Amino acid sequence: MHRIAILLSTLCCAVTLMAQPALPPVFAQTDAARMRADAITRFYLAPVRVMQSHGATRPEVLTRITNGQTELGRNGMCLLSNAEGDTASITLDYGRELHGGLRLTLGSSSRPEPSLVRIRFGESVQECMSDTRNTKPCVGYSTDDHAKRDIVVEIPRDGQMEIGNTGFRFVRIDLLRTGVTVAIKEAAAIFRYRDLPYVGSFSCSDSRLDSIWLTGAYTVQLCMQEFLWDGIKRDRLVWIGDMHPEVATINAVFGYSDVVPSSLDFACSEFPLPRWLNNIPAYSLWYLIIQHDWWMHHADRALLERHRDYITQLVDQIDLTVDSVGRFRANVFLDWPSSADKAGVRIGVQALTVWSMDAAAKLCRILGDSAREDKCRAVARRISSHIATPKKLRQAAALMVIAGCMDAGDMAERYMHGIDGFSTFYGYYMLEALAMAGRYDDAFDAISRYWGGMLDLGATTFWEDYDPAWGSNANRIDEIGDPARKNVHGDFGAYCYPGFRGSLCHGWASGPTAWLSRHVLGFEVVQPGCRTLRIRPHLGHLDWAEGSYPTPYGAVKVRHERTAGGHIKTTILAKPRGVKVITDR
Repeated sequence: MHRIAILLSTLCCAVTLMAQPALPPVFAQTDAARMRADAITRFYLAPVRVMQSHGATRPEVLTRITNGQTELGRNGMCLLSNAEGDTASITLDYGRELHGGLRLTLGSSSRPEPSLVRIRFGESVQECMSDTRNTKPCVGYSTDDHAKRDIVVEIPRDGQMEIGNTGFRFVRIDLLRTGVTVAIKEAAAIFRYRDLPYVGSFSCSDSRLDSIWLTGAYTVQLCMQEFLWDGIKRDRLVWIGDMHPEVATINAVFGYSDVVPSSLDFACSEFPLPRWLNNIPAYSLWYLIIQHDWWMHHADRALLERHRDYITQLVDQIDLTVDSVGRFRANVFLDWPSSADKAGVRIGVQALTVWSMDAAAKLCRILGDSAREDKCRAVARRISSHIATPKKLRQAAALMVIAGCMDAGDMAERYMHGIDGFSTFYGYYMLEALAMAGRYDDAFDAISRYWGGMLDLGATTFWEDYDPAWGSNANRIDEIGDPARKNVHGDFGAYCYPGFRGSLCHGWASGPTAWLSRHVLGFEVVQPGCRTLRIRPHLGHLDWAEGSYPTPYGAVKVRHERTAGGHIKTTILAKPRGVKVITDR
């Protein structure tokens, strides 16, 4: 995984050094009004292996990258040939989750007319070999929701063609016309991603945690397309609640990126008040928390001023929504796995409101609006004086601890036992609550077993949903496997993501990346714009940990080592001018 990070960083630097594109002089300045530059970098990648082939000659040549130029003939190319009543096919593995499509470079075929093929993209190998049902999502079937991934198309001879725009790792090509031979010189994945250096870093004496940190970072990088998406296969939308763990990861890995302000701008214009963001009241609460987190890391005054009216009017709307006994008088939602526990979800949204009102009060103080700052404090008090405790819902209990409505130690004893009931989204806040209770070893165990469990099943990015029970007697996502066993992707899932509709690259699952930087490396932002950082490492079972954290002035880098006496020795390896670092050691 570290070699991939180095490769991506090198590619990013190379692209940055290239000359900025200029339009040909046939375009007038007035044409700029109907143009938009592409913020996304693209590369071509050959597959790493052929998973399956039938009716194919020389399929192995497709694992080599070529010059990509069409040439006459078929010399040395992969041939797909259909006999009568047969269907030639080939399934390719590109090694890891990608966002983009497929670029075919084709040689001569056995007929002058284009040839009909079926191309299926899959985040798992089973998905790219599955059937599509778009009427109603269900277990065992794929869908084309939000991105077309099952495509029947004619391909030319002696030409090139680009197909698809989705999230995938695997591609299957089926030749649909009988008695036809097509020649494929190259079947390269089109890899589309943001050109960003990994300013933040993490390594420690537990290589599994290293892989988890990097996987979370890569998951979010893929979701940083033109806007900050929830997932690259679906929904490819700006969901504000999903953005909170994504933004925490961006702050820990990449530092400032304009994808965050532009996504906040977009969401507020798409859902103007009095509508709730994404039509989910809780997501408007997350918006206020994101705004404060972004301020603390970047002191982005322009963004804050641009959103002044939205923030202050949203505070007024929340004040009117919370009644005199602290009840949130609107629809409540946290995440899908918690949705059956209506009472627990209502308590969780109350706690989230308290957290968001604390963030909003600080924003109003920065904006010089003392009246609304007081209003935020009053809303929080109304809720805190009446809030109950959930019977068993971990999501709600974690939010109560973060909001200061429940003792962290009591919460850990009562609710946090093992990884049953974790979710890829709210698992981040469960980890935060465990840290507040000082239960770092329990948090390490949860990260290793829950997020590491996805890695054990072939994940190269983290998933929209996961239950550790899925891995029992199931095929990995990167193996065709035994048909008598369950497929971990297609045979599970619920709510809005059953079967292959489930996203295997979902930014809300990246929480451990931010958590490891915050609690193991110990980076805590104390002053807006990262002017002051406090470093309080918690190594748990680790012998050492080392890494860096982005600030607007450059990266701060530290190393922590456990001494023979059991103490932690902290060394500041790099500190840019303009940043004050406070350590307890």
